[in-house]
Amino acid sequence: MIQKLRFFIIALFVAFQLQAQEKSSNYRLGLSYGFGSEFSNTDYTFENHFYKAQLYYKIKETKNFEYEVLIQPEINFGKHQLLNFYFVKPETPNYQQKRDEYTRLKDVREYVINCGFLVRKPIGKVCSFYVLGSVGPLITDTETERMSKGFAFADVLALGFTVGYNKMQFDIRPSLRHVSNAGLGSSNAGYNTKNIEFGISYQL
Repeated sequence: MIQKLRFFIIALFVAFQLQAQEKSSNYRLGLSYGFGSEFSNTDYTFENHFYKAQLYYKIKETKNFEYEVLIQPEINFGKHQLLNFYFVKPETPNYQQKRDEYTRLKDVREYVINCGFLVRKPIGKVCSFYVLGSVGPLITDTETERMSKGFAFADVLALGFTVGYNKMQFDIRPSLRHVSNAGLGSSNAGYNTKNIEFGISYQL
């Protein structure tokens, strides 16, 4: 896990140093890696790790705050297992077969496009705190008792802390994430996870 993060940091740093320009812009490009798990409960387990590409654009700057929009393509790798088989009720067609299927450990992949809005509070010339809210469509490749296969949405609320060096910015971001399909599928209980994310970005 740490080796993968180091690889992304080194690759991003080298690429941008080779293409560095003297003139700065309101755009930043970055990569991040994160992981997390469900809130403790007796119904199911869900743990995940994910990779994101990130495009930031600063839309406004005031004396105390900066406002940015953020687009984040993401691939999320999850592991899910139903613990409480009574979650699948007897009135469900083929309920015994579904209980047997859903209580097996499953690999779940999600392909996401997150679109977010970020409010940043600079602390001196190097550090900053921010609040981020994002939502985006996703495609999940696995059906579970909580989510139908196919189209859904990911909602994320995050707090972040950044440290800058020249045009580089290093980022740590704890977050809460909810995934559901807004009733578009037959199963829509969704997943709720707590995550931590580490990123690096470069001002173009």
